[in-house]
Amino acid sequence: MGLVFFEKVLFSALGKELGELTEIMKELIEPYGFLACRTTWLDHQEVCQILGVSKRSLQSHKDKGLLPCTKLNRKNYFKLSDVQLLLEQNRKTKKNKDYGTAD
Repeated sequence: MGLVFFEKVLFSALGKELGELTEIMKELIEPYGFLACRTTWLDHQEVCQILGVSKRSLQSHKDKGLLPCTKLNRKNYFKLSDVQLLLEQNRKTKKNKDYGTAD
């Protein structure tokens, strides 16, 4: 590991720039902060485990529009709330079939 030397003035200027950048990022993120607190994201493996389905079945659910997802860096992520909603809908459908009633 090598050493890097900066002049004190340059180091101070760099620190000031980083501080300003941090403030700008905080201002940009602030309106969306509540979303990050309320949303839990799951990858396909976690969703498959929760639903008890294969990757292919999960893809089928996604293709049919039963389970929306968000793609980030070529990877799909699912909201926990959407997975829970799908489970609840399936539970109600199964219960109605068991009792012979309609929704």
